[in-house]
Amino acid sequence: MNSKNDKNKFLYPRHPYRGNVHPENLVFNANLQEFAQKISYICNLETGGKIPPQKAYKQIKQLWKQLKRSKKELGIGNRPFD
Repeated sequence: MNSKNDKNKFLYPRHPYRGNVHPENLVFNANLQEFAQKISYICNLETGGKIPPQKAYKQIKQLWKQLKRSKKELGIGNRPFD
């Protein structure tokens, strides 16, 4: 393994999916993990004084909208008994 792969694994960790295995669930899980990682970065930047609270809020709101759109487009939650 090279150092670039190690760095990417550290910066962008992925965890295995443990739910009902459907393609849309796997895609949404990846989107959710990416969302969580980006939120963490934004919160750390805001806490560290690198970005103002208003900018952090706007960025988080935009990421939330993207995640909601992903959920809707993938049809997550449309099959409640799976």
